[in-house]
Amino acid sequence: MSEAKFKPVLGLWDATMIVAGSMIGSGIFIVSADILRNVGGSGWLIVVWLITGFMTISAAVSYGELSGMFPKAGGQYVYLKEAYNPLIAFLYGWSFFAIIQTGTIAAVGVAFSKFMAYIVPGVSEELVVLEVGLLKISPAQLVSIFVIVLLTYINTRGIQGGKAIQTTFTITKILSLFGLIIFGFIMLDGDVWNANWTDAWSLNGMNLDGTMQDYTTIAAVGAIAAAMVGSLFSSDAWNNVTFIAGEIKNPQRNIGLSLFLGTLIVTIIYVSTNLMYTAVLPLHELAFAEKDRVAVAASSVIFGNVGTIIIALMIMVSTFGCNNGLILAGARVYFTMAKDGLFFRQAGELNKFSVPQLALWVQCALACIWCLSGKYGDLLDMISFVVVLFYMLTIAGVFILRKKRPDAERPYKAFGYPLIPLIYIGMGMTFCTLLILYKPKFTWPGLIITLIGIPIYYIAMRQKRSAKV
Repeated sequence: MSEAKFKPVLGLWDATMIVAGSMIGSGIFIVSADILRNVGGSGWLIVVWLITGFMTISAAVSYGELSGMFPKAGGQYVYLKEAYNPLIAFLYGWSFFAIIQTGTIAAVGVAFSKFMAYIVPGVSEELVVLEVGLLKISPAQLVSIFVIVLLTYINTRGIQGGKAIQTTFTITKILSLFGLIIFGFIMLDGDVWNANWTDAWSLNGMNLDGTMQDYTTIAAVGAIAAAMVGSLFSSDAWNNVTFIAGEIKNPQRNIGLSLFLGTLIVTIIYVSTNLMYTAVLPLHELAFAEKDRVAVAASSVIFGNVGTIIIALMIMVSTFGCNNGLILAGARVYFTMAKDGLFFRQAGELNKFSVPQLALWVQCALACIWCLSGKYGDLLDMISFVVVLFYMLTIAGVFILRKKRPDAERPYKAFGYPLIPLIYIGMGMTFCTLLILYKPKFTWPGLIITLIGIPIYYIAMRQKRSAKV
């Protein structure tokens, strides 16, 4: 079994669909409400999404150089190990397993269930089907677990099944989003548009009663950073394609290109969607949509009563495809960690279908636990700081490796080097610093989760050395 190797069966198109499909989940349909409450103006709403898009694309083109140098399963984990040391790589892998990937899978799974409840009310998160002590389990949680288990099973049967789901669902949701955008602009309300853009550049907090909260200059910058937590979460997971390098044809070329194409497509969609929101919804309705479900409110204006069902179906398609990409790619990180002796040994083995079956099921188990906990949303907010921190470290690795290995083969060089990578690092440092100052609840828990990995790493290394004796 351990002799099996990954099969390179995914082309550029497949890789691009994994990038775009893993990014587009439920966030674009929801987080704009919280962003607008923080920044107060439609112009700043679009600026937040543009800054996020620029950061995402600039990070993606920097990763292209690293993916060309190290076209191996594990992606970012491998890049950090090569640029720094095994400890830094492990801390990333640990955080990735503990919450970044498994928590995201849980959050996306529950989002699927929440919107399924619009069509099947019995799936509502408000209902309780089982109580175990203080734990109350809803039908939404059970459905999310079923979806995660189903997608995990499909992906244990080989890469082809996951590839088919990813391509089909990603194309469907991209076309659906473009359709929503087009119909939204067809239904543009001139009065609403003019009102939303008359005072678009006032940077204030929005209150439910319609009043505005004035910011000092520094607090205003902090508000932008807080607003970006949602947009960055919605734009995350673009790096998942680097984890499956062993299954991509010509990975030196296709990973870097797919990163650029996928992040560009999603950025265009996200900015266009938010412009469409401001064309059909008054700002107050956008900022205070019921349960932050902005897309539901917009679709109801565009399509009438059936709009809610249309959005529910769109989000179900979107989250199902998104979770497939997350599940497919995430297990390859644990596979590579296991090969380094830093994860369950059996997770470093491939089954007869040439996929890491145990790694997939271990990931599935923890994601299901997060579903039951009901704390996935809080944890994802808390980990945003750590996600950007590891992105900065990885991009800084481009500079380190240029110095350490100047003669190494680089089929693809980071676009705009050194300026664009430096801009990303500067923006990332600003974002993280502002979160520490103004939103500490978003930073310390994520850091604590990451730092717990330090003793775990040394225990694992001691066991590894003992096994060799």
